[in-house]
Amino acid sequence: MPQVPAGPHAVVVAGARPNFVKAKPVLDALAADGFRTTLVHTGQHYDEAMSGVFFAELDLRRPDHHLAAGSGSHAVQTAAVMTAFEPLLDRLAPDVVVVFGDVNSTLACALVAAKAGVRAAHVEAGLRSGDRSMPEEINRIVADRLCADLFAPSPDAVEHLLREGAAPRSVHLVGNVMVDTLLARRDEALARPTLAELGLHPGGYGLVTLHRPANVDDVAALAGLLAALGEIAARCPLVFPAHPRTAARVGDRLPPGVRLLGPVGYLDSVALQAGARIVLTDSGGIQEESTVLGVPCLTLRESTERPLTVIEGTNRVVGRDRRVVVTAALDTLEHPPAARRPALWDGQAGRRIARVLAQAVRAPAAGGVPADPVATVR
Repeated sequence: MPQVPAGPHAVVVAGARPNFVKAKPVLDALAADGFRTTLVHTGQHYDEAMSGVFFAELDLRRPDHHLAAGSGSHAVQTAAVMTAFEPLLDRLAPDVVVVFGDVNSTLACALVAAKAGVRAAHVEAGLRSGDRSMPEEINRIVADRLCADLFAPSPDAVEHLLREGAAPRSVHLVGNVMVDTLLARRDEALARPTLAELGLHPGGYGLVTLHRPANVDDVAALAGLLAALGEIAARCPLVFPAHPRTAARVGDRLPPGVRLLGPVGYLDSVALQAGARIVLTDSGGIQEESTVLGVPCLTLRESTERPLTVIEGTNRVVGRDRRVVVTAALDTLEHPPAARRPALWDGQAGRRIARVLAQAVRAPAAGGVPADPVATVR
């Protein structure tokens, strides 16, 4: 029989595109800290354009296991992940399960681990929008209650966790793992011919992304946003990479000056953000990435779970009202804000997470309290 490598065993779970971006620095840091790792892809995003390209672009190894959960309602998808993950977890018997973000896979695998008595860690813990109509908000809240190690990207996330009753020794302020990947891949992204191939010039266009149901499934909301984009495009042409589902909702209603693209890979997404004059999005990750890249961002939602991007970055939450969106966009184009990067968004979050987990699984009797004061909230 092949010899099993020594060291603690971490099962790292990714299911949707942003999870892959977050998983890469954590996998690398765990390996450097002596862990053996098993990468599980739940299949929540399952086509090559939506997930497979990320493995190549991020130099992320292919998953060791693929659960093939596929799509469906929230209940169907969550149940599919749980029923596939439970026997796998029993067979693997790891020391810790690491989940990311706020998708259905996050909740499903955290719940399976908790019921199996396996230590679980949540990366991006403590983010809150205050809007429980968002499925992601429910996933965040429940995952944080289930996990033993809560890795917060920002001080506001720490405050939320402590206010909700999390044990202080379980809460670790580590910074933002998405920023780890962004900083590691930024130069490669900027060297790509992405803009030239699309006939774009740096600072000569705005970037749009929309995917949340409240924006693309609500006919009136989508119509208002498209009308706003049309007005903005009269001042600054817009490019709109769209998931197939979003493109189908838009149909033939795209206003002049807005150019619809198919889904883009990670590196092309970074290149498009970095070259944009303004970003209009409902994506949490793009709020963070545009902040680090110093590009003004308008969030087309009524709330954000990433207020640090507003407090210290270039982001403004403007909602969905047509007049408000247009006014904010024209003002931003005329008077772009100065860029600032939040503390601890420095490319070292994955290493901080690995240090905490190494001590946690090797010294469970001590509660896993790390010695590094930068990496934890006491």
